[in-house]
Amino acid sequence: MPSQIANHLYLVSNQATANITPTLDSEIRPDKVFLMFDAEMRICADLLSRVLKEAAGVQVQLWAIDDAWNIEHIITRTMELLEQHQNETFALNATGGTRPMSIGAFQVFQAYQKPVFYVHPEDDRLIWLSPRDQTPHQLADRVRLIHFLQAHGSTIISQGNTSIPPAYQELAEDLISSIDYFDKPVSTINWYARNAVDGTTPELQSDHLRWGAFLDLLDRLQMIGILHDQSGHLRFHDRAARQFASGGWLEQYVYAELLHIRQQIPEIQDVAQTLTVARESMGQTIHNELDIAFLCNNHFYVIECKTSQLGKQSSQAGAEVLYKLDTLKELLGGLYGQGMVVSYKPMSDSDKHRAADLGIEVCDGYHLQGLRSRLIQWIRKTNSI
Repeated sequence: MPSQIANHLYLVSNQATANITPTLDSEIRPDKVFLMFDAEMRICADLLSRVLKEAAGVQVQLWAIDDAWNIEHIITRTMELLEQHQNETFALNATGGTRPMSIGAFQVFQAYQKPVFYVHPEDDRLIWLSPRDQTPHQLADRVRLIHFLQAHGSTIISQGNTSIPPAYQELAEDLISSIDYFDKPVSTINWYARNAVDGTTPELQSDHLRWGAFLDLLDRLQMIGILHDQSGHLRFHDRAARQFASGGWLEQYVYAELLHIRQQIPEIQDVAQTLTVARESMGQTIHNELDIAFLCNNHFYVIECKTSQLGKQSSQAGAEVLYKLDTLKELLGGLYGQGMVVSYKPMSDSDKHRAADLGIEVCDGYHLQGLRSRLIQWIRKTNSI
């Protein structure tokens, strides 16, 4: 590997990851990064500049070009850059940009006998294109969700707690291991939670008060401080408790499973639950909620957790969830974003076929009892680890 190189030239595109990971690796990190971009990529360049400064602590200088498709112009601008820094070491990251940007900059760096590398998009190997006799380097997985999403145009507004009380996890495990027994009571609690006003539900229906499985679930929720009986109504301890009862328990369960898996797959570099992210679109701020998001080997994963019935064959509820997830995984994660639906209720065959067509994994119903194995298989199947 060439000795430490002071300056890198990166070619800006809407796929930012390959322009972030080299700066976070202690063996590759430069002192300064130059970002080549045209007017169409100005926003992406500004976002990337901010991330490189905050996450890697490197200096950044923007290097504008007029036309990202005019190879002669690109060659000229690249030569101007190297001429201005004749006495400094330079390397080109040829991963991003348009094809003419990559070819033009590569030709100049070869002519000046400057090193060129490419970041493999699937396994984060840094491959030296010039000089060719250098051994590829495995980049460290140091990108955090906050900076990954920022580079893709989104900002984390809020996220859930990182610690889960053991009693919460124990209840979730029981709800899944005894899914036959708790299936309908979970749906009923969902209904009461959704219809609560200022933390107080409608009056409990008389038939529910004679329903053993439902009363067992209420007892469990009272024991862990989620709710209590108040004159024939259910009173939630706070907003977080209401969210837990209406399905948040499944999000926490999936989050805890990923933390366990992280011990087995150390390439999982960041995990978060209950994220709210904001992005700008056509002059408006758009907010999206992500149940679970994580990074593995610098690839973005998002999981949607559902405890309510997504609908039968004629319902559009399942389709809406899948199309939303498909949009988010690509919008927030780029070309290699991955998505999964974890559903307490079985999903319809038509929704499963639709998920397969969209490249979205599904774990539903009884399959939740083997969720940890399913998550591991999914991660390994979609990542080079």
